[in-house]
Amino acid sequence: MQPTQYILVSLPLRIFDDDPLTALASTVGRDNGETLPFSIPSFKIGTLDGLVQHADDLAKLNGACEAAVAKVADSLKGILDGDEDKVAQQKMVNDKPTDHYLGTFQWNKVRYRADKPLGELIDNLQKELQNIDNDVKAKFNQYSGVKTTLAALQRKQTGNLSTKSLTPIVDPRLLVQDSEYLESHLIVVPTNVRKDFIRSYETLAPMVVPRSSIQVAQDDEFTLFAVTTFKKTSAEFLQKCREQKWTPRQYKYVEGGKEEEQRELDRVAREERKVWGEALRLGRTGWSEAVMIWAHVMTLRVFVETVLRYGLPLEFVAALVKTNPKQAKKVKAALDSAYSYLGGNAFGRDKRGRVTKDDTSLTSEMAAAGLGAAEGSEYTAYVYYEIDLP
Repeated sequence: MQPTQYILVSLPLRIFDDDPLTALASTVGRDNGETLPFSIPSFKIGTLDGLVQHADDLAKLNGACEAAVAKVADSLKGILDGDEDKVAQQKMVNDKPTDHYLGTFQWNKVRYRADKPLGELIDNLQKELQNIDNDVKAKFNQYSGVKTTLAALQRKQTGNLSTKSLTPIVDPRLLVQDSEYLESHLIVVPTNVRKDFIRSYETLAPMVVPRSSIQVAQDDEFTLFAVTTFKKTSAEFLQKCREQKWTPRQYKYVEGGKEEEQRELDRVAREERKVWGEALRLGRTGWSEAVMIWAHVMTLRVFVETVLRYGLPLEFVAALVKTNPKQAKKVKAALDSAYSYLGGNAFGRDKRGRVTKDDTSLTSEMAAAGLGAAEGSEYTAYVYYEIDLP
């Protein structure tokens, strides 16, 4: 299934003879996408210099919104183990499916009063986005940390003999303890070289106690041996084992250690479930907030760019086209074909009637209008923005 892509456009009313939205929908084509009205309030316009600055600020804020929404989507994917269906269920905005929210978008006049200066609205949106981004990041990092700790504890319980806890496995009575001269070492040996170990361990280093090896445990991959040496040659014996790719294991008997390990595992498992629930709730809230903020930022972008492009009096139609990445190219081509003349000399047609661009005049006209296409984006003769939701 193709992901949904949204395109926001605005065009001057003067170019339409009939209902502008109907004409726009006809240009887009029913097969290419659904054309919906997009309501934009009347904001305080301010000065031309102010508008140019706002356009720059909104372009940067738009990038931050895109990154924040992508981060929340990744967090939800991590929390829900990549289950796309479950992730989709969490992607609600104000308890509505995201496409329903965007398709029926209304500016939140209570939260963002339209009579406030544009700069103030932009600052508020930026702060809100930063807060939600920080909250989601902090909670997801906490969840990742707890999950890693739990996985390490579970490996200790269920891994092979080279990694798992030896507390429930080793009988301390098999080991030499409290001796002034001797000590026992636990060595993990791949089972397929078990005979090599038994044959050679006594001569690996000086002062290995003959016939001291005891098989303590075995699993599908490894065998665990206890070997006794004199303390003064212990370091050399352990080093020789490592050279043979045999793994010395640290072990210290602690009274009640087995029960303590189980209690710690249970405690971290409970914490992981708790933090998972918190991270999921915050991921859901984060998606709702970040998409909602992004929709308001895009509304301001369309408004500011519309004033800069078409001037005053402000008479324009704005629409949201709901499509997919494949059809979006056809939508763009249809819009260019119908409205490229708004770019003046910047656009022309070749012998076959296809739209072409004169980049030289385009650059000078944009500079004269105080406009600059965002880095990496293509200039259009009309107000055009894409919203790609992950």
